[in-house]
Amino acid sequence: MELQPIKTKKIYEEIVEQVKKSLSEGKLMPGDRFYSERELSEKLGVSRASVREAIRALTTMGVLEVKPGEGTFVRKVQNCDIVQPLVMAMLLEEQQTIYLLEARKILERELAYLAAQRATTEEKEKLVEIVQQMNSELVRGYLQEDTDVKFHLTIAGMSHNPILSRLMYTIADTITQTLANKRNRLYSDPENARLLFEQHREIVQAIVSGAAESARRAMGKHLSFVARQLR
Repeated sequence: MELQPIKTKKIYEEIVEQVKKSLSEGKLMPGDRFYSERELSEKLGVSRASVREAIRALTTMGVLEVKPGEGTFVRKVQNCDIVQPLVMAMLLEEQQTIYLLEARKILERELAYLAAQRATTEEKEKLVEIVQQMNSELVRGYLQEDTDVKFHLTIAGMSHNPILSRLMYTIADTITQTLANKRNRLYSDPENARLLFEQHREIVQAIVSGAAESARRAMGKHLSFVARQLR
């Protein structure tokens, strides 16, 4: 057996590995504010020089971005290169809309299933707040599309699977750009608004109670209804 010399990692490389691990596990999400040099230095018990070097490396890798006067943030993935070709394909071919809605149903049913299994108490409380906001909107006779998008992206985050969450963001962006008019009509109709609210509340009840199969079924029922309205 040929042996290779053992190389000790530099401290900043260890920091980089820990940050990347946190990202892969969903503990750090795109858009999150990152630690300051002082905070990270104290948490890890290392010098600020090592932290500074790690942040510089992570910034070069595109993991972090420094916003002057605001701080350091986990960089948001740019979906433009993925979304725009999908948008063009859907505008040119009506059949693509059906495929997109089908993909959404497959993905979101599993996201709801995972969310029911993995969501923290704080995340469940946040989801309840969103459906309460929907209820307030329903009193006014309509639902806001932005609230609906927030609802579905929140569930994606609750799955604690960053790959599936990223896919959900891509699908949500594509739907928003290509089906805007149809979605506006869907949410502004009072009867549809009432049905959509009831469907969202059913999904929340299943996720909060940890009933994964029920959450999957409720999400599937909801998205089947939406697909019928948007076709």
